[in-house]
Amino acid sequence: MLGLFKNSLDNKQKLIIFYIDSDNKVTERYIRVIEIKENSILAYCFYRKQVRTFNMENILSAGKVRKKVGA
Repeated sequence: MLGLFKNSLDNKQKLIIFYIDSDNKVTERYIRVIEIKENSILAYCFYRKQVRTFNMENILSAGKVRKKVGA
C-alpha cells in the first residue's frame, strides 16, 4: 500500500481508499497524497474538498482510480 501512496505523491495520481472514520464507520474517499509521514498521510480529500490527515492504521484498502471510458 505504501508504494501506491508514493506513486500518488510522485505522479499526483488520484487514489480511492476505504477508511475507518472517527465515528468507526467505513467511508470511501478519493484522495491525492501530499505528504507521507511515519504513521499517517496528508492528502487532499475530494469528498471533504480540503487537506486531511489519514492514519495508516485506519486505511483498510487503497487502489488507483480508473478513468471512465465514454461511449
